[in-house]
Amino acid sequence: MSVNYDKYEIVVGLEVHAQLLTQTKLFCGDSASFGGEPNTHVSPITLGHPGTLPKLNKKAVEFAVKMGLACHCEIERHNYFARKNYFYPDLPKGYQISQHTTPICKGGYVTIKNAAGEKKVLLNRIHLEEDAGKSLHDVDPDNTCIDYNRAGVPLIEIVTEPDIRSSDEAYAYLTELRKILRYTEVCDGNMEEGSMRCDANVSIRLKGETKLGTKVEVKNLNSIRNVKRAIEFETKRMIDLVESGEKIIQQTRSFDATNGTTFTLRTKEEANDYRYFADPDLTPFHITDSFLQEIKNSIPPLPEELVTKYTKELMLPEYDARVICDDKETAGYFELLITETTNYKAAANWMLGPIKSYLNENGSSITDFPVPAKTIGGLIQLVDEGKVNFSIASTRILPVLIKDTGKTPLQIATELNLIQNSDESSVLAWVEEALAKMPDKVTEYKKGKKGLIGLFVGEVKKISKGKADPKLTNQLLLEKLNN
Repeated sequence: MSVNYDKYEIVVGLEVHAQLLTQTKLFCGDSASFGGEPNTHVSPITLGHPGTLPKLNKKAVEFAVKMGLACHCEIERHNYFARKNYFYPDLPKGYQISQHTTPICKGGYVTIKNAAGEKKVLLNRIHLEEDAGKSLHDVDPDNTCIDYNRAGVPLIEIVTEPDIRSSDEAYAYLTELRKILRYTEVCDGNMEEGSMRCDANVSIRLKGETKLGTKVEVKNLNSIRNVKRAIEFETKRMIDLVESGEKIIQQTRSFDATNGTTFTLRTKEEANDYRYFADPDLTPFHITDSFLQEIKNSIPPLPEELVTKYTKELMLPEYDARVICDDKETAGYFELLITETTNYKAAANWMLGPIKSYLNENGSSITDFPVPAKTIGGLIQLVDEGKVNFSIASTRILPVLIKDTGKTPLQIATELNLIQNSDESSVLAWVEEALAKMPDKVTEYKKGKKGLIGLFVGEVKKISKGKADPKLTNQLLLEKLNN
């Protein structure tokens, strides 16, 4: 049976859990760091012993508000926590402390690029909650082992509206969201370590319909690429079901990354199955104007803002701007570099060319790059002044600077005898010598074979041992050949 998949529209909402970069857990002083031997980051509070009381981590609230402001959310001033009751084998209290009717951040959006241009993916909420521990099924052949190190670690859950219309949009949204988390230093965004996790709510409907279809939630997605793959598989599965006359069942499914398929975990609970009620052990908390202003002041320029700055003010191509803003450290280095030179395009070319090549070859990041931005600014100046060309600067001078950061580009260029000769009489002598060597080629050029200019430039370069200023060489050659 031939299925027309194009007549259906995908509707996706994403729920992202981001582990906050606090030193301690959300409601106690136990370490929130990743790793450690099982059950070493625990105390009576993490283990839910009778008589223990939680105490709120102020830093976690600060991080949640910071992310909310970065995503253009409205900040809820009066907050409280609720107990979410359902069986968690790896939460010793038997309930999770979360937010229900008062999420700390409401609304907001994340701007992405899609096929049509820019789109604002609308957010429903960002709320605080504690993480669960971890069940390990492959340690003991007869028993499930529980590691409570992660239980109680602070999370924010970032929930979109059902506003995403393709797997590509989901990919773009998660990529942009992770950038914001990293720029604000709220979360490291490391999906492999589980500090950023995503669940996808997927449904389909005929194009033109406004009513939402039955949704399926896909959990356990541990990479942005796998979110995209899961949405694509699930969309096809649901359309195939409808086209064959079957009903879509609301359920929770998991994704098998090895074969790119999803499988059923359970039929989905509704919110009222969680039996939310206000946690009696935690007092409500209020966000003051001064606390909010302090957090606003601490937010650095974000990718969206920097891309606008680089394209509108520095007149860089959008591609260059977006690659530079891919991570905070690269953008930070570029920010330093543009204080050392006004040749912004050259600065971008160095970032995306020689510097990026060095980092890729050495498997390192810009934070490990040994050459200061001030020195790269000096290299750009050498090229702009015509003392060396870009090729010499990137292949001869930069490698020396990487090994010896104490010297200036001019010192190295001088020591290696790389300074170009811009003296007109010297370059003219080399030009005349080159042309005298090839009278036949000069005749051919004058008859219209203009492509030979490269041959003459190469000969001048050879005679001058690379010292002739290329711009001056071209100018003098054209003057001689066209007279």
